[in-house]
Amino acid sequence: MTDATIRPTTSHSLLADAQGILFGTTMAAVGITILTSLGLVTGQTAGLAVVISYATGWGFGPVFFVLNIPFYWLGYRRIGLAFTLKTFAAVALLTVLSGWLPTVFVIDHIWTPVGAVVFGMITGAGLLALFRHGASLGGVGILALYLQDKTGFRAGWTQLLFDAGVFVFAAFVIPMEKLLWSALGALVLNLVIAINHRRDWYVAT
Repeated sequence: MTDATIRPTTSHSLLADAQGILFGTTMAAVGITILTSLGLVTGQTAGLAVVISYATGWGFGPVFFVLNIPFYWLGYRRIGLAFTLKTFAAVALLTVLSGWLPTVFVIDHIWTPVGAVVFGMITGAGLLALFRHGASLGGVGILALYLQDKTGFRAGWTQLLFDAGVFVFAAFVIPMEKLLWSALGALVLNLVIAINHRRDWYVAT
C-alpha cells in the first residue's frame, strides 16, 4: 500500500478533515478486507503487516498499529504536527475497522483477479482522500522522505526496495499464484495514486 504524503494546497474545516479521514480509512479497510479474504498481499507497511499476520496468525490491525509507531516522530519532524496527528488517527481507525469490518462485511466469493483490481482501486481512492486532507497511513513513505532529506537517496527508490523485500518475504508465506495476483493489485493501487495524486487537479473551497 502506497505511503505517499501531501500538504494540502488549501485548508479544510475540522469537519471536512474528519469526514475525509473517515472516508479514506474506511475505503482502505474495505480494500484490506478484500485483500486478506483472498489471501493476497500488498506493498509498504500495510503489506508487511499482512504478511506478518499470515505468518503468525496475529491480527492485521494490531500488527499494523505497532509497525507504525516508530514513524510518527519522523512524520512530525519532516511534515509537521497536524499531519502526524491526522495520520495517527487514520492508523488507529484502520486498526479498529480492519478487525471489525470482516464480521459485518463477509465476502462469499470473488474471482481473485477481480478482487486484486478492486482492492487497488478502492484502496487508491481511500488513500487519495487521506492525502487531500493532510494525512496518510504512515509507514515507510515517511522514512523514505526523511532519508531523501538526509542522504539524497530518492524516496521512490526506498519504497521500491522495501516493497521488493515485502514480496520476497511473502513468497515464503503464500503460493506463487497468489503472489502474482498480489502484484497486480499493487500495480493498480500505484497507478491510481500516480495518475490522480496531482496538486494541480485539486481545488477545494
